[in-house]
Amino acid sequence: MEILKACHDSPVGGLHSGNYIVAKVLECGYFWPTLYHDANLLVKSCDQGQRQGSIGRKHEMPINFFMEVKLFYVWGINFMGPFVSSRGMQYILVLVDYVFKWVEAIAFPNNDGKSVTNCLKKNIFTRFDTPRAIISDGGTHF
Repeated sequence: MEILKACHDSPVGGLHSGNYIVAKVLECGYFWPTLYHDANLLVKSCDQGQRQGSIGRKHEMPINFFMEVKLFYVWGINFMGPFVSSRGMQYILVLVDYVFKWVEAIAFPNNDGKSVTNCLKKNIFTRFDTPRAIISDGGTHF
């Protein structure tokens, strides 16, 4: 019984289960016929171990399901500029598909919401279908 207590109560013991204590005893080279029974009795009678309890299902992290993402379902969108005017265009609207990494870059004379809406309807939604999510930096033009 002293061997079991040493494996259970030692600083490296750590209040483990009966099977783990038996494995430690066997590693040390000891064995007796009632080893498993004695180890389980020791664990059941350990006050500190019973108060601490064991890690069960209620302690596990919940499984969070990921949204199924297909090609052209999620787009990142942002304006670049103002740049030096070239043919009246000062801004570039950059759209990136998050899965396929497809990039669309469209030049604009200004960066207002109406231009973005028209561009998305004509250039993106008609070619790639309506996305499930559009991620932006939250600028006023979006």
